[in-house]
Amino acid sequence: MDIQTLTPAPGAKSKTKRIGRGIGSGMGKTSTKGHKGQWARSGGGVRPGFEGGQMPLTRRLPKRGFTNIYKKEYTVINISSLEIFENGAVVTAEALLDAGIVKKIEAYGIKVLGNGELTKKLTVEAKKFSKSAVEIIEKAGGKAEVK
Repeated sequence: MDIQTLTPAPGAKSKTKRIGRGIGSGMGKTSTKGHKGQWARSGGGVRPGFEGGQMPLTRRLPKRGFTNIYKKEYTVINISSLEIFENGAVVTAEALLDAGIVKKIEAYGIKVLGNGELTKKLTVEAKKFSKSAVEIIEKAGGKAEVK
């Protein structure tokens, strides 16, 4: 097989529709737009969501919920994901990023939850800890530092 013999799969490419090119093309005169009316005019048609004057669906449905402007967004991790660090290591937000445990750190930092087991003595620095996470870290001989 040579590069010059490559062709698209049959039916993969179709001819462009050349409208308004005379009666011989079969798409002359009105250029596939029919006779008169809103859709035949230049710039004709209606905006997306317009239902001919009927109350649109977006206005018929009720409004729901709101965005809390005081919500604090944390990057949440579990105790079980800290097992990859060596014994006696200091676990910071940057260390978690480098290890690939988190993809990004939210505006309010890291929050550690107590799901899973921890067998290594670690010093964990985060913005927030759950009570169970602190218990598990200290039971393993480590420290939970709020930074």
